[in-house]
Amino acid sequence: MIDSFVIPLLKVVIVLNATLVGVTYMVLLERKVIAWAQSRLGPMRVGPYGVLQPIADAVKLMLKEDITPTRADKWVFTAAPIISMVPALIVYAVIPFGDKVHLFGRDISLYITDINVGLLYIVSVASVGVYGIILAGYSSNSKFPLLASLRASAQLISYEVAVTLTLVSVIMMAGTLSMVGIVRAQEAGHVWFGFLQPFAFAIFFIGGLAETNRAPFDLPEAEQELTGGFHTEYSGMRFALFFLAEYANMIVVSSVATTLFLGGWLAPFSHWLPFLNIVPGWIWFLIKSFVFLYIFIWVRATLPRYRYDQLMNIGWKVLIPLAIINLVVTGIIKVLLH
Repeated sequence: MIDSFVIPLLKVVIVLNATLVGVTYMVLLERKVIAWAQSRLGPMRVGPYGVLQPIADAVKLMLKEDITPTRADKWVFTAAPIISMVPALIVYAVIPFGDKVHLFGRDISLYITDINVGLLYIVSVASVGVYGIILAGYSSNSKFPLLASLRASAQLISYEVAVTLTLVSVIMMAGTLSMVGIVRAQEAGHVWFGFLQPFAFAIFFIGGLAETNRAPFDLPEAEQELTGGFHTEYSGMRFALFFLAEYANMIVVSSVATTLFLGGWLAPFSHWLPFLNIVPGWIWFLIKSFVFLYIFIWVRATLPRYRYDQLMNIGWKVLIPLAIINLVVTGIIKVLLH
């Protein structure tokens, strides 16, 4: 009873709450980093150095009037932010945050579950989130959200192909679709796949920026062109759900990149520097994921937005051919080595 129900339920509660708190403070981190990049201070008024600003923002969004446009498709308009948010959370079911720890007289794994098609599960579930954006644009009955939803669908199709091809090259290296198995394969080979697959690593990160609608690929939002993109007509908690979904997807991409290319919970160069294993694996996982999240923010603070034709050209004419070449080269090397 405890091992099959209570402990998994506790894991789900802890992961969901940690994710939502992390998402909330990601907003503060982004505002601070962008402020530093622009020689400003960022939020400073609510709490010491502005650390309570996310709580104030959450209260504000909960208290704001939630408006539904008169001619909107009300049911779809309400369901769209939920469809965006839910996939971003249930992906965490197969992400391993660490190895096993000994608690309460039993070994407890630091992941909710490990299935033999974990990576396929992530790709399948993550691709559902874009339907929330498409439905939000359609149901708003407004030209700007509709244009944004068309952009989002085209952008997802363009970059999903390249990202999936890079994942296939990782699967060929690891010989498994299990997320835990991929980390174990890197541990057995004493080298992270980020060093063996640098092109796949770069393509995955660029595709992750595009699939999460982050700068310089934030065309579905594009405030200067579409006023606010797919969430132009949203307010209150429904707008907050879209906001949460975007930052939760950033954490998902960072966590998946850490697992696939940076050894997950493994300490860096642990084969040669064994003293680094003193630090618990879940802390190494959080540090690596935080580095990715910082790069997400740094890119937004640094790079301008691409034009839409440039966005499509990069996806179809650069990333997809590179991903195919990388996959072919990986296959040839695997055959020659065996």
